[in-house]
Amino acid sequence: MTKSATPATPDQTNYAAVHTDIVALLEAARRAAARSVNALMATSYWEIGRRIVEFEQGGKDRAEYGQALLKRLSADLSGRFGRGFSERNLEQMRLFYLAWPPEHISQTASAKLAAARISQTASGELALSTISESLTRKSFDLSALAQAFPLPWSAYVRLLSVRNEAARQFYETEALRCGWSVRQLDRQINSQFYERIALSRNKAALLKKAERAEPHDLMTPEEAIKDPFVLEFLNLKDEYSESDLEDALIQHLADFLLELGDDFAFVGRQRRLRLDDSWFRIDLLFFHRRLKCLLVIDLKVGKFSHADAGQMHLYLNYAREHWMQPGENPPVGLILCAEKGAAEAHYALEGLANKVLAAEYQTVLPDEKLLAEELEKTRRELETRRIGRGDATEGEA
Repeated sequence: MTKSATPATPDQTNYAAVHTDIVALLEAARRAAARSVNALMATSYWEIGRRIVEFEQGGKDRAEYGQALLKRLSADLSGRFGRGFSERNLEQMRLFYLAWPPEHISQTASAKLAAARISQTASGELALSTISESLTRKSFDLSALAQAFPLPWSAYVRLLSVRNEAARQFYETEALRCGWSVRQLDRQINSQFYERIALSRNKAALLKKAERAEPHDLMTPEEAIKDPFVLEFLNLKDEYSESDLEDALIQHLADFLLELGDDFAFVGRQRRLRLDDSWFRIDLLFFHRRLKCLLVIDLKVGKFSHADAGQMHLYLNYAREHWMQPGENPPVGLILCAEKGAAEAHYALEGLANKVLAAEYQTVLPDEKLLAEELEKTRRELETRRIGRGDATEGEA
């Protein structure tokens, strides 16, 4: 009886080398994919802005004409392509084109390509030529023009909020030179880096310091793809959590509320909302049929703080203005804290129309103690399951 051949084990040193090489390749590919999506998105929005501006120029009263155009476009594009085409977003695309007009792009294209490390050889000259051609006509060759917009769309949105044109150009140049992430750009603008540079006696040292990124400035390719603007552009769902534990708790909580009876109707999960240029994420949104109101649920894996209560009231104000339908009662908020040893639940009932309504909400909604106990029980089960999987894996190794 012949012995079955044992599979050959790859040499550890050679395997480590090929594994490292493949990891680097995939990470580079993911970064390139994220940059490509962002560049095409910025280019598309610039082209939309160009068409809006050119259409406005044919109107007798540009202000009224333009506003009517944005309103109609918003309704039609949202119906066809989903999110991302609110009147505010379309207005930002219009402003994007006005702030980065064709002549501005033509004058600075070579500098931007150099900052983005595209060599000024024959291929670089060809890229500049292609960009120039795309600027002179309404071209659908977006990939050529995309080279003129090396920053992600969220960076251009942040730059649009800088009213001083010289400051805006400075931040754009430094973002390209230093390879700033959107978080880094936001931090530098908030710290008034442009004004500090103007007042500094040692500008070179300050500019050198700005090249260094802080730990929370860095963004992975996954985070870049999860950017709300990217998700809107690709019309993808943005249901994701920051941890496996949070994701499992949210899912279990949704199932638990639905099991309490048919009063709870599921509306959405990880619902994003945008205020000015900041994004927020509501974990769960239900509608309570008997109370005729929305229930906004926010889960906190960490310790509860007063900022969480303020954020919930922001959500409720937004829901009352944008999501509440005629004949419904004001929405109510539920904050759940899942920190180990300190699980708790609290309803945000302030601001309701009257005390009778608040009392009715308190009576009909699930007991806070029951929710806290269920949350604590679920968290323990999930942690035990996770530890069990870890032990099993170690035993197999």
